[in-house]
Formats: sequence, structure tokens, C-alpha cells
Amino acid sequence: MINPILLADAYKISHPEQYPDNTEYVYSNTTARKSRIDGVDHVVVFGIQYLTKEYLVDRFERDFFRRPKDDVLQELDDFFVSFFGPGAVDVSRYGDLHDVGYLPLEIKCLPEGTRCPIGVPFMTIVNTNPKFYWLTNAIETLVQNVIWNPITAATIADRYRQLLDKYADMTSDSPGFVDFQGHNFSMRGMSSPESSMTTDGGHLLSFNGSDTLPGTWFVNEYYGPNDGVLIGTSVPATEHSVMSAGGCEDERETFRMLIQDVYPSGIVSIVSDTWDLWKVLTEIAPSLRKEIEARDGRTVFRPDSGDPVKIVCGYNVKMHASLPESREQWEAFYEDGYDAVFTPDGQYLDEHGKVLSMNEVKGCVQILDEQFGSTINSKGYKELNPKVGLIYGDSITYERAEQICKELADKGYASTNVIYGIGSFTFQYNTRDTFSIACKATWVQIDGEGREIFKDPVTDDGTKKSAKGLLQVYRDTDGTICLRDCVSKSEEEETILETVFLDGQAFMETFGTIRKRLRR
Repeated sequence: MINPILLADAYKISHPEQYPDNTEYVYSNTTARKSRIDGVDHVVVFGIQYLTKEYLVDRFERDFFRRPKDDVLQELDDFFVSFFGPGAVDVSRYGDLHDVGYLPLEIKCLPEGTRCPIGVPFMTIVNTNPKFYWLTNAIETLVQNVIWNPITAATIADRYRQLLDKYADMTSDSPGFVDFQGHNFSMRGMSSPESSMTTDGGHLLSFNGSDTLPGTWFVNEYYGPNDGVLIGTSVPATEHSVMSAGGCEDERETFRMLIQDVYPSGIVSIVSDTWDLWKVLTEIAPSLRKEIEARDGRTVFRPDSGDPVKIVCGYNVKMHASLPESREQWEAFYEDGYDAVFTPDGQYLDEHGKVLSMNEVKGCVQILDEQFGSTINSKGYKELNPKVGLIYGDSITYERAEQICKELADKGYASTNVIYGIGSFTFQYNTRDTFSIACKATWVQIDGEGREIFKDPVTDDGTKKSAKGLLQVYRDTDGTICLRDCVSKSEEEETILETVFLDGQAFMETFGTIRKRLRR
């Protein structure tokens, strides 16, 4: 395994000599400085416990402190000579650290699962031994590298959760179903197994549904024990290889075999657009209605190609009209809620002039309603026969999920008639800059005297301006989390940040506790 000293940007190695003589303490904070997602003004704190346990305790213990000191120093010296050149790095400082036997740091953090406003620090780091003033910012690269992804994933999943909760509260008698309405399908599109695990951990704070197996392992390994707490779950589901292996000419038999022979009970998800989705919903499924309704469970149909909004919801048709021709007419057309016309000569046309079938106009939810029935819930919206369901697992974005919920409601259907497969487009198309997560020093002590430091580049738009001095994070009278900088040491100690790492020891919470904190 890699020596954890090397889990850093190269320029960090030269910094110890660059601080003023007699520097004793360096105090830094980690903050999400900016949101690049419209409507999101906070981040969900998550992944800190993984950072402290896996890296700052276990990896440093295994790959640095427990190894023979001479071997560690020789390894570092050989590497630095090859990388920087002879005499560029004095490795004796790492020998001194090895003698201590742990990382002499204190890390304070908002409790995981807290929504932290943009611009307010959620973490501070300071060295506890003046000999290792350089260590505070030496781990900056590692800290950001490990935590930005779980924080970003948790924040995005929380955004989906709030959307689905909103529509479930408005249209459904089953708000608890939202626990399973967002389903993580992202693993194959993530950058590594580690990013898959930390992403799924963030997702599972808001939902229970996931097909990323190592995510639940990750939660139990780093956020356990979780006895009796459901972390992640899924159901048997087919893929196109399974469906096509049965042959196009006898697709009905493949469906029958799955729901009667292989899975006579429980939930089973069957991909339904290997060839003709509309045939499956209007011919094959109705021909098996007796078998589907006799099962002790639910048969879930899964389309995963095309425009999700149109496939699920269908079209809103303006009857006996012509397609708009000018931009002004199109804008008025959309403002009135239409996206297709039924022409006087009896054709359904979309905005491109493509002829639509009646099934395309109706969409999957309406077709399942017509074939299997529905009931009107207490809020006046239709809920499909509980023997059937629908999951859409391709090309789902927050905006599309929102549009589907809205259009279902407009057509009189509860939002909980559909499960959303959330993939790597949602979770992978992000960087540390999505929320501009940064770790910056704001205070140092030199020869016994504290000094407030900060950055405020004249060429920047203000995003990179840092806080100054010692920091106090507190709750205002209305519960809002706020920052006060330039405070005294006693005021800094009154922060609502809690110690999560101190001199080689990580302080742990269970995932169930963190999930409850976020959902509360």
C-alpha cells in the first residue's frame, strides 16, 4: 500500500520550511464556498467518519506507524530524490512524526447528516503538538480528495428526497414509499469502486433503494454497528440479455416464466423495452393479468429508453389543432401546457411533426391504469393496482423527476406510482467545484503569539475570500447555522462543531443516527 505521507499534492512537501520561524500552530477550516446547483444553498455533511477511520487512523497506522521507522524513511527519501532531486526534502520530520505514533491533530466537525449553509465552515483542523505545525495543511489534499464526493452525493440525494417528499405529501397516501422511490443505479458509471461506495453512502442517507452492493458494505464497515436498521435493499430484476435469450417470438413466455416459475412471490422488476414496450404493456401484460394478480407480490415493469417524461407520462394533447409555426406560437403552446396536437385529419403529432401512436400519447402509467385498474386515494389522486408498478432507470435527472411528478399530478396520478433509477449522470457529473469545497488556514501561532490570517484575492469574485482568525460556528435563535470569525480561544471552544478526531483516535456514530439527523 502507498505510504500515506504521499497522499498529497507535491507542493505540500516543501511547506514546512516556508512557514515563519517558531511557528507552533496552524488552524484551518473546510468550507463549501459556493453552490453551482440552482436552488441548493447548503451541503449535507457526510464522509468525515470514513476519512478519519480509514485514512487518518487505519492507513496511517498500517502503512506508516507500524512499519519500521528506517524502512519508512528510506522509502520516502528514495521517492523524494527521484521526484524532486537530491537534497530537496529533509525526511527527518517524518521520523519525528513516526516517533509520536499517531497524527497529533484535532478535527472538529458539524455532526454528519447536518445541512450546512454555503459559506459556513463544517470542519476545523489544528495540530495538537507545536512541533508538527506543518501537519494541519499537509493533509489538506487528502481531506478534500476523500470527502468532497460523499458530501456532494449526500447533498444531491437529499435534494431528490425533498422533491419526492413534497409530491408524495401532496398526492399520495403512502409517503413512506419515498424511502424506496429513489434507487441508486450509478455504480457502473462511477470513477472507481471507492467513489461508488462513498456515493452510495450519501444516497442511502436519503433512500433505502440501491443496486450498489458495496455501498451497504461501506456503511456497515465505517458507520456500524447498524443492527436492525435497513441500510440498502433491492429486488430481483432482469436485464436485456435475460429477456432476449428467451426470444422475441415468445416474449410472453419469458414474462410468464419469471412471474410464475422463478418468482411466484415477492417483488420482481422486469425490463420491458427489449423490443416493443407498448406491446408488453397492452398485449403481454394484460394476457397475464390473472397470473400477475394471483402472485403474492408486485410485478414492476421497467422501460429504460426514450424520453423518460414522455414514456412515463405521455403527452398533453391540444385537440383539433395544427402544429405551431412561429416561435411565439410555440411559446404560447408550451405555456398552455401542450406538447402535441391532434390534427383535424386524425393524427397525433409531436413538436417535431412526428406521428404518435395512441400508446405514446397515453404513457406507461395511464396504460397500466387502463389494464390493471387503480383506486382514488384520500387526496383525490389515482394509485395503481398494487400488483403492478413502474420503475424508470435511465436518463433520470432531478429536472426530469420533477417534471414527471408534476405531469403525473396534472393527470390525476399519485407521484408514488413511479420509482426512479438515479444513475451516474446525476452522481458522477460533479467535481469538488460543484460546491467549491476548500480547506484554508485562518490562524497561526508563532512564538507564543496568535496571528489572524486570511486570503482575499483582488482578482476573484469574492468566492475565494476566506474567513479570518479563530472561528465559531453557532446556531442563531431561529436555528440557522452561522459563522463568527476573529473570535477568542474561549469563544472558539463554544462552537457547535464537535471533536471527531483527536491524537489518533476517531469518534464514531452509527449510520442510523446520522440518517435520522438528516431526515429530521
